[in-house]
This record gives sequence, C-alpha cells and structure tokens, in this order.
Amino acid sequence: MAPLPVLSGLAEIAGRYDGYIIDLWGVVHDGVQAFPGVLDCLASLRAAGKTTCMLSNAPRRVAAVRDKLRSVGVPDDAYDHVMTSGEAAHEALRDRPDAAHAALGDRFIHIGPPRDDDITHGLPLHEVSDPADATFALCTGVDDFSEPLELYTPLLDRCLDAGLPMICPNPDLVVMVGDLRAICAGTMAAYYAERGGAVIYHGKPHRGVYARCRHLLGDLPSARILALGDSLGTDLAGAKAAGIDALLICSGIHADELMTGGRPDPARTAALLEAKGLAAIGLMAEMVW
Repeated sequence: MAPLPVLSGLAEIAGRYDGYIIDLWGVVHDGVQAFPGVLDCLASLRAAGKTTCMLSNAPRRVAAVRDKLRSVGVPDDAYDHVMTSGEAAHEALRDRPDAAHAALGDRFIHIGPPRDDDITHGLPLHEVSDPADATFALCTGVDDFSEPLELYTPLLDRCLDAGLPMICPNPDLVVMVGDLRAICAGTMAAYYAERGGAVIYHGKPHRGVYARCRHLLGDLPSARILALGDSLGTDLAGAKAAGIDALLICSGIHADELMTGGRPDPARTAALLEAKGLAAIGLMAEMVW
C-alpha cells in the first residue's frame, strides 16, 4: 500500500467536502483544553460555508457535551451541530426501535458516574442498586479516570450472573485525559461480552449514529462528507461503515503507532490501516486549517 499523503492543513482538501463529522476527544480537545489551531480551523470552515457536526462517544446527551465544549474553550458559535452516543442511547431507550431494546424492561442498574445520569432523564425507567432487581445494565464508564477495570469486575460479574443485557453508550476502549490514559465503557463492555454477556452498543463505529449526523448535515451525499478522527477502531471504522471518507488525526490515541519524530509516519500508518482493513484519504498531525 502506498504511503498516505500528509496534509499541512484542512484547507488543502476543504473544497472536496461540504459537511464535516468531527470527533471531539483527541481531535478538538484533550478533556482539559482545546488544541491549538482548532478554533481557527473551525472558523475557517464556517467562513468557507461548510457545515460541521461534532460527533462524540460521550455517554451523555447533547446539552452536556455542549457544556463540556464551552468548558474547554470551544464556544457554541464555533460549530453547527452535535451528536453523541449518549443521545443515541437515550432515543433508543425512549423509542425501543427493535426487539432487543423492546425486551430490556424498565429497571436498570447504572455502572458509571452520576455525570452520565442524563441518558435516562425523562424516561419511564427505574434505577436499582442490585443486579438481581434489574432487567438491564447501563454501563457508561468509570467514576474516576484513574480507576482500573479490576475495580468494576465484581459488579460486572454479578450482572453476568443475573443474565442482564447491557447498554453501552460509549464504545471507546480508552481515552487520553491530558496525559492520563483512562479506560472507557467500551473496555468494560468488552469484558462483559467476552464472558457471554449481551451488549447493545450506541455510538461510533456503528452506522446508526452516522445516519443521525448525516441528517443534521442536511442529508448531504456521502461523497461530500468527511469524518475527522484519531481512533482507528471507532472513527475510521465508523467512517467505513457509513460509506464516507476519513481523515486521520495522528497525535491522538494512536500517537505512538502513527507518529515518528513528532510527525505523521505515512508508511507505517498505511501498513497499519491495510492490516486492519481501514482507509484514510490523508493524515494530519493535528486539526488545523
């Protein structure tokens, strides 16, 4: 596979796309502050008449993620739309769109922090504390980013023993919080699934959340939409599932594999993507114009 082009900025290809689906954590911010150049890039996209949709695997609803963006220095007028895996999970628990969701019942045990409670707000559901009293588990992640998986395996095992299906509204395995590598709900769900538990995922890389983004972007043709992300397993795999192009930001979660001497390594990255059956139209170190 030929080495991938390394772009100096999004301006090089902006004319090829009208809508942009942009990952947040690892592309726009690190959980603490926005990355340098991001606000200028978003402003330049807007000035060029492009439409942006921020897509996050945050296990929280859109309003909470807008609050988070403000807290890291990204104002509301820097982008057009937001979609989250938490919003998708809320809608599915409300609408019960298929047999798996319809069978969940109305009593859940929440494995995750109170900051993620908004997923169930306004729904006819009842939270319980004992897996034996629940009809499903809602797993949104760790309470504290420093906590290991092992802290949660006893509770996960009790849910397995109770035969509970699990809703996972954050398929991410890990995330970088500043310099800390923290596990996400996806790691807990993988543990659950490996032991025979049934898991229903919402968010990237699953196609449903991209359909929501496409609608927010004005139902643009696939060829006019570009996804920007730093994760192979969610952002690039999700773009592939949705049938849209992807641009890989190399300084995020896979920096050790994708960067050499502080720059994207096109040959190594191309080989890695080929081995995983993924594709990108190009590479950038960071999201800049």
